[in-house]
Amino acid sequence: MIEIIGLISPFFVLIGLGFGAGRIVHRPIEGLAWLNVFVIYIALPALFFQLLGKTPVEKLASVGFIAATTLATFVIFSVGFALAIVRTRGDIPVATIQGLAGAYGNIGYMGPGIAMAAFGPAAAVPVALIFCFDNILHFVMAPLMMAIGGDRSRSAGTLVVQVLISIFTHPFILATIVGVAAAILQFQPPEPVERLLQLLANAAAPCALFAMGVTLALRPLKRVPAELSTIVPLKLMVQPMVAWLLLGLFGDFDLLWVQTAILLASLPTATNVFVIAQQYGVWVERASASVLVTTVTSVGTVTLLLFLITSGFLPADPFPQ
Repeated sequence: MIEIIGLISPFFVLIGLGFGAGRIVHRPIEGLAWLNVFVIYIALPALFFQLLGKTPVEKLASVGFIAATTLATFVIFSVGFALAIVRTRGDIPVATIQGLAGAYGNIGYMGPGIAMAAFGPAAAVPVALIFCFDNILHFVMAPLMMAIGGDRSRSAGTLVVQVLISIFTHPFILATIVGVAAAILQFQPPEPVERLLQLLANAAAPCALFAMGVTLALRPLKRVPAELSTIVPLKLMVQPMVAWLLLGLFGDFDLLWVQTAILLASLPTATNVFVIAQQYGVWVERASASVLVTTVTSVGTVTLLLFLITSGFLPADPFPQ
């Protein structure tokens, strides 16, 4: 357990440093804009491209793995949405944000760094695949459910076009596509370009986690919403178990891929949930609270889960023959 704490504590300390800086240094949240641009548009895409481009093509074509992990996310979203529909008496927009808070993990900012620290560089491939297809799911579900819930300002055709633009202009997904193409073509960038990519990739996790901490600090928690009594366990405990069970049902996957998928499923609510809530003007303050509370709680839950994984208490196959 001490080794696990030592392994992941630097990641949460980076979030804490960002949080402390955000509270001590009085700067508006707009000051994070260029750091976020660097992380989202440059550093993390460089990381995904560099690692995917070096991966054998046959490892990238794991349809069963993609189906299992994406279905796990959809199941958790559906459960969270259903609970919220009952709780709000049919308020679809609010239920959508609550469903996302329970299913949309911080797999972009936290995922690559923690997974590769725990399992090595080979974890980058399942991380990229999960990120790509989970985000496609979220890019589809958020506008679709908001349209069903009463946002009639856009036609069906406009909605489809906007969803496709959201998917195919996202820098992480573009980097994944280009990385897969490089793997297929066996393209190796020149040495100076390779060194640049490595430099950018090394900067991705520290900058992302620090920015996340600052963002949490500048959105103070006024009160703990009652809805978090279901969202927190759904996100941090139920989702990794559902991912584990579905991976066992869908096939016999590499141990490292299973462990990576379980770890990513256990990560706290993504800050993008707050961004989506702001975009639609729905459940904004409580979405921010969901991000903060799940992030703080995940210090304990992610540590425990990693201990269970690495110590062998959680086998790769939940249904051994």
